[in-house]
Amino acid sequence: MRLTKLWQNRSPGDRHLSTYYCFAALRLLLVFVPQLGYVHPDEFFQSVEVMTGDHFRLEHTRAWEFNNSLPVRSIVLPFALLRIPWSFYEFIAECLKAGWQLELLGTYTYVVFPRLIYTLISYSNDYCLYRICRLYGLRFEIRLLALGSSWILLVFGTRTFSNSLEMAMCSWLLCLVSECMLRTNTVVYKKEFLEEKYDKAESISERVRIWKLKNSLPAHNLQHLMTMSTICVAGVFNRPTFLLFGAPMVFFWLLRGMGTRSVTFRDFNLRIVLFCLCSLPALAIFIFCDSLYYQHLTLGELHMMHLSIDNFVFTPWNFIKANLDSAQTASHGVHPCYVHLMLNMPMLFNVLALASLGAFAQLLLRFFRAEYQVLPRFQSIVSLMSGAIFVPLFFLSLINHQEPRFLLPVTFPLLLLHAPKLITGFSAKYPFQKDHPLLRWFYDRLLSSKASGPYLLRIWYVSNVALTLFFGFIHQAGVYPLAAEMSHVIATKPAATHVHLITSHIYSLPLHLINIPSSRVMHFNRQTHLRYRRPRDFYMYEYGGLSLDLLLQKVKLISGNCEVKQSGPSRLRYKLYLAIPASLSADLHEALVHSNASSYLNFELINVFYPHLSTEAFPRLQGRHPCDVDAPHWAHDDLRGTCAVEQPPALSFAYLNKQFSSFVHQLGLALYEIDVKRKKPLSVLLQKSSLTERPA
Repeated sequence: MRLTKLWQNRSPGDRHLSTYYCFAALRLLLVFVPQLGYVHPDEFFQSVEVMTGDHFRLEHTRAWEFNNSLPVRSIVLPFALLRIPWSFYEFIAECLKAGWQLELLGTYTYVVFPRLIYTLISYSNDYCLYRICRLYGLRFEIRLLALGSSWILLVFGTRTFSNSLEMAMCSWLLCLVSECMLRTNTVVYKKEFLEEKYDKAESISERVRIWKLKNSLPAHNLQHLMTMSTICVAGVFNRPTFLLFGAPMVFFWLLRGMGTRSVTFRDFNLRIVLFCLCSLPALAIFIFCDSLYYQHLTLGELHMMHLSIDNFVFTPWNFIKANLDSAQTASHGVHPCYVHLMLNMPMLFNVLALASLGAFAQLLLRFFRAEYQVLPRFQSIVSLMSGAIFVPLFFLSLINHQEPRFLLPVTFPLLLLHAPKLITGFSAKYPFQKDHPLLRWFYDRLLSSKASGPYLLRIWYVSNVALTLFFGFIHQAGVYPLAAEMSHVIATKPAATHVHLITSHIYSLPLHLINIPSSRVMHFNRQTHLRYRRPRDFYMYEYGGLSLDLLLQKVKLISGNCEVKQSGPSRLRYKLYLAIPASLSADLHEALVHSNASSYLNFELINVFYPHLSTEAFPRLQGRHPCDVDAPHWAHDDLRGTCAVEQPPALSFAYLNKQFSSFVHQLGLALYEIDVKRKKPLSVLLQKSSLTERPA
């Protein structure tokens, strides 16, 4: 009771700050749990899959972005953030293995360690938000709470997306620009004030004193120039879309103090030239490292100075060329131009998306009505943050492929401007110029602090918790346990046995998580000091959303090929597995019956990984699965082999309970082992028959 009273007696700001600390700790805890949810394949295949596979010489998939002929992904940031830390971690792991026999390298480590690095980087968003609030005298408690409790930080912030790095770099750039704007405004105001005093001074001693005060003012024209230019280069090489996010920020930095006597177009042009010059060192480093990694430039050519323009790789330009190809972008999905505005923004920011869109619409309305006196000053923090939100949103909406994660850098400015509305409501005062009864009713029922204030923070919490649970722990969450299971199968299989894994209706499985030594590189045996090449013994076949009839044809083809190799002179044994969502088990049974494949193929359910939800194979809301291809706990069901057609619905507790149980158990990823039914030799059959006829 005493603790409850102490908590209730605290100020709202202190309570918000304490709650933020809990969410900040939760963000770090979710890394080690770990989150099994699989948001998007780019989480692995744009950085971790290649870097971890290269470093530990594991089997891995190199996505098309890392093609040596036309690479579109820079390797510098993934190398610095993953390869270098992996080297230190590997050294520690080897020491612990030699001293205490502790194995620290495995599937869990390959998932958690890269996420830990990106999570630590995500805390820079919190620091930048706090710093800007302190500089401008804003309430930081509710803003930090909104940022820390957002599912964007809890899910995307703990994942290895290039968009997460882009968000962190945009936050730093906004922080530096905001600091420069404040310093310029302060220095210019003091300088012009002292100049005015200097002109009015009557004595020489007073003028000397004012002149000394004027010269003691700090420099502001080129503040943070080198840091900002380096961040911009790194951001563009990380994702060229950083051009859209960084352009309004750099523009506000260039425009600081314009319109005053102290800052002229000469200063504006000087800033542009020096900004471009300061970006050259970082630009040269990125181009040089990418050219070496993708083997367009070799050390021999560098030593002999046999260089040409073809020896250098500029990955952002390759990225832009690839995305200008409509056929290339169509392969990833084509979306209408309103998806970012109408779907992705509400999905990411829910009630704050509505608040930001409403505020921006109000600004536009006042601008077109020429009500300039009520608009925020152009060189203000509100204008900077509004430009950082809606300029990239407009240009990204013109691209035909739109995903929610593309808008992650918008998080920082949007929460800085609108997070206080979670406790004050959409509008603390009447926002319309005219007092109309309909507008007054709309304000009183929806926008006012009394109407919306008590509910917005609750809606924010509920929606963000729900999205964190869905994308963090349910969506495609069976892929990681499947990788761990395959790693165990590879480690315990007999020698000279190949393992084949077929997947359908799930995201791509990162091969490095299975922890298989690569068959494409030379390995070194530390005991014999000999180099060797490991034969390939794992094969994966990914068929996306292929229909089960066509999938069974692939299974027949693969199993037939394996049987030929097993019956051939090499006598190569094999294990064949199929991983599909549990919601497709009924369709699998029907496809087996229709294709007559069940007469010679045996599908044995090995495991079901819960939870797992594939939106490509959503669970059925009504019906049962045939139990011979379903979860093991249904093996002794009294409705064995029945389905929704054979089972008439009845509004009873037992029926509803079975339907709910069916729905829940469809939220899994089923792993089947496939065997070919072989005809037994006649001698074995005669021997068995003689044993059965022998008297007891």
